[in-house]
Amino acid sequence: MLLLHIKTVLRELVLPPAGLLLLGFVGLLLLSRRPRLGRSLIAFTLGCLWLISTRLISDALVSLAQSYPSLDLSRLDGAQAIVILGGGVTHAVSPEYGGGPTAGPGLLDKLAYGAYVSRRSGLPILITGFGYETDAMQYTLRTNFDIQPRWIDRDAYDTFENAHNAAALLKRDGIDRVILITTAVHMRRSVREFASTGLTVLAAPMDIQAQRPRRVGNFIPSAEALLRSYEAIYELIGEPVRQILAATHVRREQPSGGGADPR
Repeated sequence: MLLLHIKTVLRELVLPPAGLLLLGFVGLLLLSRRPRLGRSLIAFTLGCLWLISTRLISDALVSLAQSYPSLDLSRLDGAQAIVILGGGVTHAVSPEYGGGPTAGPGLLDKLAYGAYVSRRSGLPILITGFGYETDAMQYTLRTNFDIQPRWIDRDAYDTFENAHNAAALLKRDGIDRVILITTAVHMRRSVREFASTGLTVLAAPMDIQAQRPRRVGNFIPSAEALLRSYEAIYELIGEPVRQILAATHVRREQPSGGGADPR
């Protein structure tokens, strides 16, 4: 568990905005000794922060990270269960919902889409996350959508554990073909993690980015664009890292006949 927390801290320090801010701080320290290099680092930091905070650049990064189209609800032959991944804001206590833990933005969108797919398909739901995040998912499904998940995994700290823990629960009940719900930028890595366990996966991405018209506002920085850039960069880096970990056997993956459904 300590290693997982260390990994999270390192990730936040490397990815923007923290990584770029640290680089800019180095530039400030170098101003007195190596002013040209220091000014270059500061200018680079400010320029990159501006760019990744614009809709123009964040949209381009998100487009690179997205891989799957929306789920075709008329073609679910053979699907046996729905898996909803955790990740996103949670509220430990929500007085407006009777004091229970609830899902916040992002995570709530996944649960709403999972509930929609479940009602259209009649398939049971598995939720996977960590600690009270999973409690919030369960509580929100029950109070907002009147749905009780059939399987609950509270011990998955990352996508690798989401996949392996979920596969262990599902295979006990003879289930090997699932609909996977997570964000569009996270779907590529998620599908490959789940496929490595032997499951066959139908991707059901949500929050798929639509094309935006070219406007002046697309060049103006915003917190929303910075967040989307962060998520896309994380996934674009995360997939090569997953491949390296799998190739070096740092993480043991099961040989499988599973995979992503080509649809």
